[in-house]
Amino acid sequence: MSQIQPEQTPPPVGEEIHLPGPSLLPFFNAVGITVAIIGITTSIYVLVVGLLIFLYTTVRWIADTRRDIAHLPLEHSHGPGDHH
Repeated sequence: MSQIQPEQTPPPVGEEIHLPGPSLLPFFNAVGITVAIIGITTSIYVLVVGLLIFLYTTVRWIADTRRDIAHLPLEHSHGPGDHH
């Protein structure tokens, strides 16, 4: 068997890929929605608790994401010949 040789070498890495850190907020967000749906059929108090959990986790999740994005560079430069 012959090995396939790449025709071009990949460009050098300019920066690392940013991935968000692990978080339990999506889980608790889903719990809040679930409790709210259960509250629709059982009790207004359960519905309110579920909605409060959902709203709190959503606001925290958005704030965390905005803080993470604020630390990213505004412009991406990939080296010579970079075309925008």
